[in-house]
Amino acid sequence: MLRPSVSIPRRGRGPLWRDPGARALFFQILLLASVLGVIAFLVHNTMANLDARGIRTGFDFLDYRAGFSISQTLIDYASNASTYGRTFLVGLANTLLVSALGIGAATIIGFLVGLARLSPNWLLARLAGAYVEIFRNIPLLLQILFWYFAVLRALPSPRQSLSLFDSFHLNVRGLVMPSPETQTGFMATPLSLAAAIAGVVALVVIARRRQAATGQQWPVLPLSLLLLIGLPLAVFWATGAPLEWSVPELSGFNFRGGMQVLPELVALWVALSIYTAAFIAEIVRSGIQSVPRGQTEAARSLSLPGGVTLRRIVIPQAMRVMVPQVTSQYLNLIKNSSLATAIGYPDLVAVFAGTTLNQTGQAIEVMTMTMAVYLSISLVVSALMNLYNARMSLKER
Repeated sequence: MLRPSVSIPRRGRGPLWRDPGARALFFQILLLASVLGVIAFLVHNTMANLDARGIRTGFDFLDYRAGFSISQTLIDYASNASTYGRTFLVGLANTLLVSALGIGAATIIGFLVGLARLSPNWLLARLAGAYVEIFRNIPLLLQILFWYFAVLRALPSPRQSLSLFDSFHLNVRGLVMPSPETQTGFMATPLSLAAAIAGVVALVVIARRRQAATGQQWPVLPLSLLLLIGLPLAVFWATGAPLEWSVPELSGFNFRGGMQVLPELVALWVALSIYTAAFIAEIVRSGIQSVPRGQTEAARSLSLPGGVTLRRIVIPQAMRVMVPQVTSQYLNLIKNSSLATAIGYPDLVAVFAGTTLNQTGQAIEVMTMTMAVYLSISLVVSALMNLYNARMSLKER
């Protein structure tokens, strides 16, 4: 017997204020409108205040002549001809220099101290532990002032310089050393070095593929050293050794010739490196200890030497833990370099956000450019470290 079909009426859509998706979209639009409204209010209020005080806005000031000297310039700069835009580039170059030097030194010192913390040698482990506890618990600014005023400013005058081989002179004005002066044809040498680096990379890739296929190893290290040293050196001599050295000589109360490393740069570099290395050392120690003990025990059961076990088994696994934390320390070092103002090192903050801002009065433009630079540097470093971390991460099959 057939039963008549009964149609169930569909429940209509309720009001929009009961729809979770509609409510979420409404509140997001409301929040975005509120944020844009606050920004618009701040911009309008700022522009109105600037107009009321007769302060001009814009970036035209970058083309005005600066008129002040800078103690360290990695690019061409003349106080009587260069512009404020040039001072921005000079400060940026000095910031990048001390940041790169600090990252390199802090990485090496931190890695060595981190390994020393796990050394079976009681004295070495305790010294490494004392280093970490001392330098990471003293404020960075105090360390910068200590190295500058208590150490470097206590050095003798140029006439009583501490000299080495009559070419390197250390005094209160910094370190004076011979400077290279390139001649015609020297460009072939760095090009050959770049070619050698590319050759080493290709050699490493081929050696790894060959080892994966046959199990046989190539002597990559001696071949790489031979290529990195031999090729540029051969090109250098083949082009007639187009390089001369300007040796500093004492003339009156100062040295002439050569190149001078400012004491402000040395103090800032040493303080940043030692301070950041203390944190990197703990990251290295914790990363190595995160590797399961069974890994090292398995390596010992295969009679692998301790150095091979550390280099081939422990550190590659520990790097996956260390890289994200080390990245944060790199970013901290770059931002901490702005403390250079305390001792007069001409970095971006001192030269551009300091002297240039005081002379032009363009506070909004100057500070916006300065913050954008530090943000860009941090994002670039973070992106590069994330790429490296992605290569080091475990690949699932």
